[in-house]
Amino acid sequence: MIREKPALRILALGAAATAVVLGVLAWAGYAIWTGPNGQLSAANAADSIQVEAGRAIYAANCASCRGDKLQGQPSWKERKPDGKLPAAPHDATGHTWHHPDEQLFRIVKLGVAAIVPNYQTDMIGFADRLSDQEIWNVIAFIKSTWPADIQARQSKISSAAAKQGSTN
Repeated sequence: MIREKPALRILALGAAATAVVLGVLAWAGYAIWTGPNGQLSAANAADSIQVEAGRAIYAANCASCRGDKLQGQPSWKERKPDGKLPAAPHDATGHTWHHPDEQLFRIVKLGVAAIVPNYQTDMIGFADRLSDQEIWNVIAFIKSTWPADIQARQSKISSAAAKQGSTN
């Protein structure tokens, strides 16, 4: 009978434990992925589990203002009588994709006023309602609805912002 060396057994157990932990995190949608341009992101529009989780969260928290098809409110470029702009669309016709991922995350978490001081909007922050992962899931869902060329352009915007260390 051949006896295994204790160091090999420990190494094998460590590798197995690591694989299990990574598998559980990926299954739960917590994996941070690297996009085709090397940019790290926590919103993976190609991850069907994350996108479906984001779709449900969007429906429950965002669709009442942004629309069930991400279409925004009518006349979204014209100010309302109270001086605020209606909710812009999150689909490819809007300007959501013009912003890097980190900025989108901050807007959803903290509200537009945290990014643009004194900006008058009805967009609240969701820090008290959604976890960071739930916010990333919503962003993944939104991004998944954009055509491939818009996704690629937004990915470049996110990558450039990450290289600059800025989300402005």
